Amino acid sequence: METTTKRTSPKWIDTLQENEVFVFGSNSAGFHGGGAARLAMKWGAVWGQGVGLQGQTYAIPTMFDTAAEIKPYVDEFLTFAKAHPELKFLVTEIGCGIAGFTPADIAPLFQPAINENIENVYLPESFWPAG
Repeated sequence: METTTKRTSPKWIDTLQENEVFVFGSNSAGFHGGGAARLAMKWGAVWGQGVGLQGQTYAIPTMFDTAAEIKPYVDEFLTFAKAHPELKFLVTEIGCGIAGFTPADIAPLFQPAINENIENVYLPESFWPAG
């Protein structure tokens, strides 16, 4: 039986190594005005680009009415992460600030990262199952 290693992103990210990517919640218009999105500008997030890789950041739109609307973007991110094993993706608590979701709302969207043991995706502690 394969075991899954618990890969946890830091609670606060203020520096990145060369191969690390800051994964943050955005709005689809790419207006990175607050929260983690504003911080992402420091590492190359592009104003006006709300999805995907930008410098050492990866934007996932979260400004929706339901978590289900975020899922396709998380799935796209996980596919991207699997295709880029040379990068280490540090996921923030996307959607849990300005967007108004809770970790309980968003964590299930990232369950494939745990189930498939995607080794280069590091999740917030709050996205991991308790226990």
